[in-house]
Amino acid sequence: MNTATLRIHQAAMRLFAVNGGTSVAVSDLAREAGLSRGTIYNNLDDPTALFISVCDTVSEEFASSITEATAAMKDPAEKIAASIRLCVRRVHEEPHWGRFIARYAMLEPRLGQFWGTMPADELRRGLASGRFTFHRDQIASITASAGGATFGAMTLVLDGHRTWRQAGSDTAEIILRGLGIDRAEARDITQKELDPLPRMTVFDAA
Repeated sequence: MNTATLRIHQAAMRLFAVNGGTSVAVSDLAREAGLSRGTIYNNLDDPTALFISVCDTVSEEFASSITEATAAMKDPAEKIAASIRLCVRRVHEEPHWGRFIARYAMLEPRLGQFWGTMPADELRRGLASGRFTFHRDQIASITASAGGATFGAMTLVLDGHRTWRQAGSDTAEIILRGLGIDRAEARDITQKELDPLPRMTVFDAA
């Protein structure tokens, strides 16, 4: 994705997050991105498909960032907790990103598909090693619950009801305890310091 296209996607994400809907006028997009209408048309094959393209970009970038951030972690409990906490933290640091996901995650499966991949793999690994205690056929329900709880925590942060530290750690602790992790250990895991995810793009949210 070239610089102009990246800038267009970032601007579109902000507009979708604030205004809702799944379409945006090219004139509004050009103004938000600080680009000409001609540049918009030259860098978008199909402006009507922009919403789906933004969803794909957000989803793929998030999964890649989480995978990289947790690559050195060996404990499946730590990886799952970190995924939740880093997601909630990014909402604080990039509110437009958070608002976009909070608005559309329940409507657009692409935005929630991460929870059915890496966390599901870690659940299987933790179950096989005896780290977790649950029935194997509950994995889909657990990942759905973890994703839903994370989106709920994001909303708490966006609405100013909880800090990102509180919302992220509390949510991760609840999920870990549901997997069979002792309360004290779950608290220790969810209080570990984590480096933030990199910003989604090199452009600051307006």
